[in-house]
Amino acid sequence: MFIDRAKIYIKAGDGGDGCTSFYTEKYVPNGGPDGGDGGDGGSVVFKVNANAASLSEFRFGKHYRAENGSNGAGKNRHGKNGADLVLNVPRGTVVRDAESGGIIADMFYPDDEITVLKGGIGGKGNARFKSSRRQAPGFSQKGEPTKERAVVLELKTIADVGLAGLPNAGKSTLLSVLTGANPKIANYPFTTLTPNLGVCYTDGYSFTIADIPGLIEGAADGAGLGHKFLRHIDRTRMIIHVVDIATYGDAAADYETVNAELFKYNPELKNVPQIIALNKTDIADVDAVKDFRTRVDGEIYEISGVTHAGLDTLITAVARKLMSLPPLSPIEYEPFVYEEADPDSYCIERGSDGVFVLSGALIEKLARTVVLDDRESYMYFQRRLDMSGVTKSLKKAGIRSGDTVRILDTEFTYEE
Repeated sequence: MFIDRAKIYIKAGDGGDGCTSFYTEKYVPNGGPDGGDGGDGGSVVFKVNANAASLSEFRFGKHYRAENGSNGAGKNRHGKNGADLVLNVPRGTVVRDAESGGIIADMFYPDDEITVLKGGIGGKGNARFKSSRRQAPGFSQKGEPTKERAVVLELKTIADVGLAGLPNAGKSTLLSVLTGANPKIANYPFTTLTPNLGVCYTDGYSFTIADIPGLIEGAADGAGLGHKFLRHIDRTRMIIHVVDIATYGDAAADYETVNAELFKYNPELKNVPQIIALNKTDIADVDAVKDFRTRVDGEIYEISGVTHAGLDTLITAVARKLMSLPPLSPIEYEPFVYEEADPDSYCIERGSDGVFVLSGALIEKLARTVVLDDRESYMYFQRRLDMSGVTKSLKKAGIRSGDTVRILDTEFTYEE
C-alpha cells in the first residue's frame, strides 16, 4: 500500500547509569573507587533509502526507540554505548515536528542523513568523583534521560515533470507510453490511487515524470482523492496539463478548474511552467480543438496516448524546456531544532504547601548524582548548590532553616 504521510513517535536512548564500586583484591587494602561510567544512549537518525518509494514501513509501527546505554561496572569498566536507530525514508521525505509543524529536515539528496535526536549522556561512575578531599566517594551519577517526540513524515515526490488533469484525462496512459511505467489503467474515474513515477529517455537526455491522481473541483479543500496527493506536485520543475478533448463537454472550463485547484493549494505553482497536452485527439471533434485553442492561451500540443500521435513533438518540447530550467532544489526553510535546555538553568517556586520547589536542567543534572542516604553524596550535592548560586537564590526567596525543599520526587530539610 502506498503511504505518503505518517505520524510516528521517536525517542533517543537514555544514558546508562554510572557504577558505585570499590576495588577489592586480596592483600590490597583500600583499593579505592573503581566504578565505571555508563554508556551514552543511541541517537535517532533519518537516512534516505534510494530504493524506497513509500512510507509504508511506518504504517503499523508508531513508536521507535534507540538503544539505551549500558550501565557502568566495577574495575573501571565503562558501559557500552547504545546503538543508533536509523530510520530509512524515501527520497523527498519532509520531517516535521508534530506539535509546531516546523520542518526538521528535507531529505532531498540521495545521500542525506540527519541526526534528529541525540542520545542521553552516560552517568559518571564513582571513580570520577574521587578528589584529594574525597578519597572514597560512595555515589555515582545516573544516566541522562531523553524525551519522546512526535514527528510527521510527508513524502513529496521528486520529479522533473508532473502530469496534472481531471480524472480519466489519460495521464496514466501517457505515463506508460512515455516512460514504460505500468500504472493501473481503466476507463473510469479515480483509477489512479497513488502517484506513479517513470523516466523518459530522448536523444541522450532523460527526465522523470510523476502521474498525480486526478483533481476535481474542491480538491484543494479536501474533495475527491487528488487532495491527498497535491503535495507531490510541489517539487516538479514543470507541469504537463493533460486535457481530455474528446469526452468532456467543456474542455476549456475543465482546464481552468484544475488550474484553480492547483493555485489554491499552492500559489507558487503559478510560476511553474505548463505545457498543455490535448489528449484523445484521434477521436475528438475538430471544432472542440479549435474552440479550446481560441479560449485558452498557452503552449498546446495535440496528442493521443493510444495511437501515440504527437508524442515525439511533445517529448522534444518538454526536454527543451527542462534544459532551460534550473535544477530541482530542497525546500527553503528555517530548520526546527529541539531546544536543549541551558545546563546551568534552574527555577525556584513556592508550592501551595509552602515547600520550595527546585527545577530546571541544572537541578535535574545534580539530582542524578544525589544519594540522599549517603552523607558524602549529600554533602557533594550541597556544595554544588552553593557553587551554582542556588543556595543564594533560595535565601533571596525567603528560605529558612527547617524549611522543606523538593527536587523531583525527593524532599529534604534545608539547614543553614
